[in-house]
Amino acid sequence: MKRWTQIGRRTTKRVVVVVALTTAAMTAGATAARADVTTNQWDSVAFAGFVPCANGGAGEILFGSIDVHNLITSTVNANGESSQFLFQPRGSMVGSITGDTYRVAGVTRGSSGERLPNSGYTLTFANNFLLIGPGEGNNLRVHELAHVTMNGDDVIVRHDSFTIDCD
Repeated sequence: MKRWTQIGRRTTKRVVVVVALTTAAMTAGATAARADVTTNQWDSVAFAGFVPCANGGAGEILFGSIDVHNLITSTVNANGESSQFLFQPRGSMVGSITGDTYRVAGVTRGSSGERLPNSGYTLTFANNFLLIGPGEGNNLRVHELAHVTMNGDDVIVRHDSFTIDCD
């Protein structure tokens, strides 16, 4: 009989602990923040710039219109705000000397976070941008991986990698 009483007490304690943990988990789940899409749009941007890979490596100014898809999600809770973003350009540009057409492609993905109250901000992103031209050696490839940290007045910018290549 003593054995059943001890087992009964242990079982009762386990049930109480499980109920308490389940209630806590349900409460936390009900109050957890969720990500909201804050921006999902296409913008058109007129652009002109010198591209050293163009014109067979002699370089030239390219001009045109680039459509950019902007998608940003954000989550806000008692600890701060965090965001995820995606910028995706596409379009075409024309060489001012050669008249060659270059296709624009790429994607920039990143995240940012701000801890409250005023205890810091971080931004991390990876950028890949391509201008694809006719023939060999006319393509421009930009790759950047960066991290920005702000603590009070201190701003630290670290480029883990930044390359511009003609191929």
